Amino acid sequence: MHPAALAGTVAGRLAHHAVSGVVGALIVKGAAKHLPGAKPAVRKAVVGSVAGGIVAGRWLAAAAEEARLKAGDVLAEARTSLGEEVPPPSAVATEGPEPDHGHEH
Repeated sequence: MHPAALAGTVAGRLAHHAVSGVVGALIVKGAAKHLPGAKPAVRKAVVGSVAGGIVAGRWLAAAAEEARLKAGDVLAEARTSLGEEVPPPSAVATEGPEPDHGHEH
């Protein structure tokens, strides 16, 4: 995986967790101070904010994936312009010996 894509993915996940955690904590603390008897409303608000965080995390993950694909396209075009053969995209290495797991298949 390209380092920029990895950084984008990590940043997206961190932002997702940070946003949903901070928003949830602020809602709970604020409601507990001002409305001690409003626990069901607070829970509903927290659930809503966490759901929003999940949606935002999915959006960030999609944006990171799109950035990874665009970076791969640019890298492939650069290799082609240098006359190099561009390997097909793959999530796993396809060359080299199979790793020894300590058992036979």
